[in-house]
Amino acid sequence: MILIADSGASKTDWACVSRETGAVIRFGSQGYNPNYITGPQIVEDIQKNLPEGFPTLEVTEIYFYGAGVTELQYPFMTETLKKVFTKADKVFIAMDTLASCRALLQAEPGFAAIMGTGSNSCLYDGCNEGLNVDSCGFILGDEGSGANLGKRMITDFIRRNMPEKVYKEVGAALGKNNDELLDQIYTKPFPNRYCAQYAKFIAQHLDFDPYFPNLVTDAFRQFFLLIVTHYPDYQKYTFNAVGSVAYYFKPLLQKVVEEFGMKMGNILQAPMEGLIKYHLNN
Repeated sequence: MILIADSGASKTDWACVSRETGAVIRFGSQGYNPNYITGPQIVEDIQKNLPEGFPTLEVTEIYFYGAGVTELQYPFMTETLKKVFTKADKVFIAMDTLASCRALLQAEPGFAAIMGTGSNSCLYDGCNEGLNVDSCGFILGDEGSGANLGKRMITDFIRRNMPEKVYKEVGAALGKNNDELLDQIYTKPFPNRYCAQYAKFIAQHLDFDPYFPNLVTDAFRQFFLLIVTHYPDYQKYTFNAVGSVAYYFKPLLQKVVEEFGMKMGNILQAPMEGLIKYHLNN
């Protein structure tokens, strides 16, 4: 059995697949960015979320793709996963950008992006990811992500930099005053997840006032200006992306993609189906 994990900032999607029959067992857990969570916490959370009767001892291959999992973290993640799946003799660890590449492009070279809770991007040679213009994470970057959209809206709310009817609507959704919002983001864990949860609110209010589509469009333009345009000859590639932000804001994203001289390619809400196909064929 092969076990595939796509671990983002908020959650991890798992699929255990039989190479013989193609049967799939799916389950979910929290996200495992190793910069914010310990090995024992990961082990405990995986064990808590395993479906009843899960064939733990039949897992011989693991392919784990994770946000924040740099090469320095590969040994840590390998050791942690083998504490749960003790019979796995092959453990492959990579950044979540490679998951997006393989899900979107399979074995074809091209450009791939992640636009979910966080954002990232890279060029892909058909097997491995190549050049990566770093998104710099939630504090310094993550333009075009759900966390970035929420952060922009909350900042505008605190500064009252929005129309009055929007201010009232946003205030009712946030349910906190300025000091409480600043405390939430600066002192509580996972501020990126807190901000990202409001991407859904923004999507539901695109027709409420131009403020909302303008906010999203500007975030996408920043993603292109600060990241995408720094890839050599970026306009020769199609724009392919995986993630809920790319998926649910696709019409606004397509306008910006075309504005920057690219053609829209594949847009997936989540990469797992593409990853299953990739690993069964390779």
